[in-house]
Amino acid sequence: MSTYEKSGCRYTSAYTHVYRHGPGIAGTKDPEIKKGCKKAMKEMTTEIVVVAGGPAGLSAAVQAAEDGAQVILLEKAATCGGAANMGMGPLGIGTKYQKNQMLDISVEKAFNMFMEYTHYMVDARLVKRYFAQSAETIEWLEDKGVEFEGAYRYFPKSEATWHIVKTDQGIGPRAASFMNRKLYECALELGVQIFTETPAKKIIMEDGKVAGVLATDKDGEEVKINCKAAIIATGGAGANPEMIKQETGFDFGVNMFNFAIPGIMGDGMKMAWEAGAAKSQVRIEMAASVEGTDSLPQSVPNVFSQPNLLVNRHGKRFMNEDHMQNTTYLSNAVSKQKDCIGFSVIDSSIVKYYIKNGVDVISMVRTNPDVSDFKEGIQMAIDNGNKCFFVADTLEELAEKAGIDVDNFLDTVDEYNEYCDTADEEFYKPRKYMRPIVKAPFYCAQIRPGGYGTVGGIKINENCEAIDKDFEPVPGLYAAGADSCALYDDSYMFLLPGNSMGYAVNTGRIAGMEAAEYVQED
Repeated sequence: MSTYEKSGCRYTSAYTHVYRHGPGIAGTKDPEIKKGCKKAMKEMTTEIVVVAGGPAGLSAAVQAAEDGAQVILLEKAATCGGAANMGMGPLGIGTKYQKNQMLDISVEKAFNMFMEYTHYMVDARLVKRYFAQSAETIEWLEDKGVEFEGAYRYFPKSEATWHIVKTDQGIGPRAASFMNRKLYECALELGVQIFTETPAKKIIMEDGKVAGVLATDKDGEEVKINCKAAIIATGGAGANPEMIKQETGFDFGVNMFNFAIPGIMGDGMKMAWEAGAAKSQVRIEMAASVEGTDSLPQSVPNVFSQPNLLVNRHGKRFMNEDHMQNTTYLSNAVSKQKDCIGFSVIDSSIVKYYIKNGVDVISMVRTNPDVSDFKEGIQMAIDNGNKCFFVADTLEELAEKAGIDVDNFLDTVDEYNEYCDTADEEFYKPRKYMRPIVKAPFYCAQIRPGGYGTVGGIKINENCEAIDKDFEPVPGLYAAGADSCALYDDSYMFLLPGNSMGYAVNTGRIAGMEAAEYVQED
């Protein structure tokens, strides 16, 4: 009997065994077994290595394993799921949920919307393949044990393409963690070997083809995995301020406040570029937000996200506030203002109306129109020294506290109040959202550009093959999810919600099936 068999490990699975059984190689003190398993940790062989275990990587691993490939998945963090554990669900088009809910959204309609929205600045073949597969992907996920609440809009102006994962706690953030868990369990059942706390460091190329992946285990030991194909799904560079500055021009924490999931540093992009993949535009997946609300009741950001008066540092309006509900539009607009900042302004009569009647616009993130604890929330912010909210008894004082040009602001409010009696002649906001700013106390909140992290970086084709500067595939190299997502051009397509996770899961599946076919034909 070999050392691997004696330790209960099959060839490369010794490494996984160490992770699952804690200290001591494979849970044994036998020096012969320890020596054999140590050797297995140093060098392994498989067909496909998936780099990172978010929804793109997990979907790629499961699909490739279903298609008969041997798969190893490397995850830098201690758990799988990545940033998507905070999400709620993927996009689907033409699904049974939409049909049952009598929703009119087809692949043709969504495709045309998407291509017109991006002015055909994106890969139409990839968009079509992604959208055409998306309904079947919802069923594929259901086959893995994932359940869905139905198809939803994110905000009123969007389409109902967001398929929110069902949980035991109702609809809300982190619902997608249930999907990721099912994918993880399915991967293990299919024989995928998952090594956590094991970041990939380099794609090994031989004769112009992928030949392996170098990684580092949790003890700092280098691991070489021989393989025929590698799928990069590392989720972008949202936690790398240097790379954000270099690639997008934004300064993280100064004029950009995107999510920064620890460990999402752009490793996959760098490995792909080094292996010969061409570079695509890296952007921030923009979604603005009311700043400084993490510890406050949801009523506070809910009220300040309503389509009321928005001004910049100069005290002037800069958009039709009705479009605030699309936080990508809001983020774009705010990012073009001085200091990349906007201010949402309301008065006590607006607050009173919302407390009595509920807010005008809700979203699937803030579904509750009840904001009865708004005043308590604002007082909490003031008591805690929060510098993102301002309250004053006069408009002059409000502008001074917030750092807004006082004279311009007073003129703007006067003009805006006149429009409330007639019509918005400046930006044509619907009359129903025109509420005057007249009664003290007055309230103001900062709005900053934000987002979910970076998208793009690795140029791919519709088969999720990484391609070189001549648009030729780099043999054996694939990319999925945020690392490859150059699909929105300059603005995230929030009109078809669920796009970020939908793209991740579907490109993960495409990469998995294409890589499986490649290694079996090679």
